[in-house]
Amino acid sequence: MKHLLAPAMLLLLAAAPAYAQIHIPSGVTKGIDTAKKGQETYSALTISADEERTIGEGVSEKLRTRFGVVQDPAIHKYVTLVGTAVAEGAAADQQPKKGWVFVVLDTDGVNAFAAPGGFVHITRGALALVKNESELASVLGHEIGHVTHKHTINSIKKSNAIKVGADAAGNRSALLGQVIDLSYNQIIEGTFDRGDEIDADSVSTQLAPKAGYASTLDDFLKRLDDRNKNMPTRNGLFASHPATAERIEKLQKLDASIKTTAMAEARYKSSVHYELAPVTSIATVPGGASGLADGGKDAKADDKNAKKEEPKKGNSLTSALSGGNTVKASGGTEKQSASATASGGSRGVGPDRDAKGGSNPGLVKVSVTAAEVAAFKKAIA
Repeated sequence: MKHLLAPAMLLLLAAAPAYAQIHIPSGVTKGIDTAKKGQETYSALTISADEERTIGEGVSEKLRTRFGVVQDPAIHKYVTLVGTAVAEGAAADQQPKKGWVFVVLDTDGVNAFAAPGGFVHITRGALALVKNESELASVLGHEIGHVTHKHTINSIKKSNAIKVGADAAGNRSALLGQVIDLSYNQIIEGTFDRGDEIDADSVSTQLAPKAGYASTLDDFLKRLDDRNKNMPTRNGLFASHPATAERIEKLQKLDASIKTTAMAEARYKSSVHYELAPVTSIATVPGGASGLADGGKDAKADDKNAKKEEPKKGNSLTSALSGGNTVKASGGTEKQSASATASGGSRGVGPDRDAKGGSNPGLVKVSVTAAEVAAFKKAIA
């Protein structure tokens, strides 16, 4: 698993204390009535590029622990070439300064996840559902859009979900830990709001054609919708996104003016050889998104505890992701995440989200050169 980068020091907005070992001006803390509140909400966070990368690394680590990683350099190289070709179309100021990381997760579940700072994950189940390279480019373009437009970070800011006790107000590491926990839960639960999902769709229709591909996210969504027609509405990829039919209609309107038609189907079929598992046959993990590697006894115990505890009042994101309980400034633990999400079945979560993963979370490191990407793009047509 990855080790988190050392958090960078952050500038502090007037109304926004932040996350670790920073000096908090007396004017900021003057109005905090810690005797009555015991904690303060930080809703106007300033997060540096280095800290965004740290958050992404922490989230990726959790995703890789939860689902495992396909230990195949060839498939990672291929997905990285497609993803890099697509990501190159994003604006220069939206590019992660330490580069993009594309990860193939080892599970039959059909899913994809974007983490802040340039981390994009796609499952081998999703690769099996994809029919050609343009679809892969379009799915990756959607996830890249979540990263470049900072949907996860902005959602957490808007939710006022970050709370910290007075004794940890200057602890940036603890605060970053909260953001990592909240980001992971939001990403795996699929709780981006309607506007963010439509925005990410729009980014996909821009970036895929820039790389030379047809925009075919709508084709993928149609196939996904047909596959999930008898499943709970919150089954894996795009689970809580706007109604699929509406999204397909919007995508088709956006695609109407796009002239690029390259699918690169032959190259996709020669590079990807996974077979799609029927959704009803996917092995699942008790505790689902808990992040526990074995999903065994601990996940079941947390599920029991989660059912016993009555939800407490709180802001929407905190309530949705942690059962109404404020995440502690310690940064939380995998077990806390488990108790927040273990009762997925009762919430209508399907097998793709709760799919069993592989046992190896090790990151498969691949690199692609500018010349390789340029040659790869030339062969798209």
